[in-house]
Amino acid sequence: MTEKHLSDPALIPSAPVRAAGGPLTNAFGGILPGLAYTVLIAAAAYALRQIPGMGLVSPLIIAIAIGMALHNVFGTAAAIKPGVKFALRRILRFAIVLLGLQLTFEQVRSVGLVGFSIVAFTLFATFFATRWFGRLMGVDKQLSELIAAGTAICGASAVIATNTVTRGSDEDVAYAVACVTVFGSLSMLLMPALLPYTGFSAHDFGLWTGASIHEVAQVVAAAFQGGQQAGEFGTVAKLSRVMLLAPLVIGLGAAAVMRARGDRAAGHASPPMPWFVFGFIAMVMLASSGWVPAEVKMPVATTTTFLLAVALGAMGLETDIAKLRLKGIKPLMLGAAAWAFVSLLSFGLIKALM
Repeated sequence: MTEKHLSDPALIPSAPVRAAGGPLTNAFGGILPGLAYTVLIAAAAYALRQIPGMGLVSPLIIAIAIGMALHNVFGTAAAIKPGVKFALRRILRFAIVLLGLQLTFEQVRSVGLVGFSIVAFTLFATFFATRWFGRLMGVDKQLSELIAAGTAICGASAVIATNTVTRGSDEDVAYAVACVTVFGSLSMLLMPALLPYTGFSAHDFGLWTGASIHEVAQVVAAAFQGGQQAGEFGTVAKLSRVMLLAPLVIGLGAAAVMRARGDRAAGHASPPMPWFVFGFIAMVMLASSGWVPAEVKMPVATTTTFLLAVALGAMGLETDIAKLRLKGIKPLMLGAAAWAFVSLLSFGLIKALM
């Protein structure tokens, strides 16, 4: 080869071009578009709550509805999917850990032994009864479990936390969230209307709402219709119920681990033990210690709800309405049965024991 050839830039092999930034930079850049999209959905959910009457609707519910609408009308671009999955996994788990800072053991103590026993018994009885109803009705196990968790504990937050173990489809999660939204809203409207006929004191009415209504926001809206005392006690009773999310999810995870060990062929390669729930428990202990300043708790609570809205917006972006239709009416009937069960059981226990 001549000197001219050797000096020709077109003939000199070029070194491989490296992407700017390291692996961490590239990974973050990959999730950024989708993460920004889910954050915008959550922000839109909060904005819509400023419309008169929409303030009673949880931003979590609005976020998943917006996500579903965007996905089913416009689709979800491949470029944003890494960020959507990041929101569904990492952001969700981090938000559930932060949720623990809103709860203290003092709240459980203030409910009283009998009151807490009613809350706990109602929760676990509703969960297992709903799963049993689901088997009788022929509803898929995963969907039955998600409807059971959402009805028994705390609505949409419980559904998405339980799904880390249950591993249902995005359509299962969306259907379960729809169920707890519909029937929790019915309780929010009907319970205050029924109050004059129950014979309940303000304390008893607050306990009934806290032990049976699905979402925290729905409990607050219903309980305060019975007065200030009912509202405050209903909120505390509900928060003590939310605290039981951790043992239930850990129990479900442990059961999944045992099933995987007993039948390797049917089990997951990595059993779905929800380790992040131990972070939730650690935050409850931290909040109970008194070391968290009161002025910090409100911003943390707001941030937690916003992050959960981001996760549910991401869930909506992966939910196909056509697949929801294929599930039919049976899961809705299961949600109605679970709603009737939790409402009547808690009512009967309060009448008998309070």
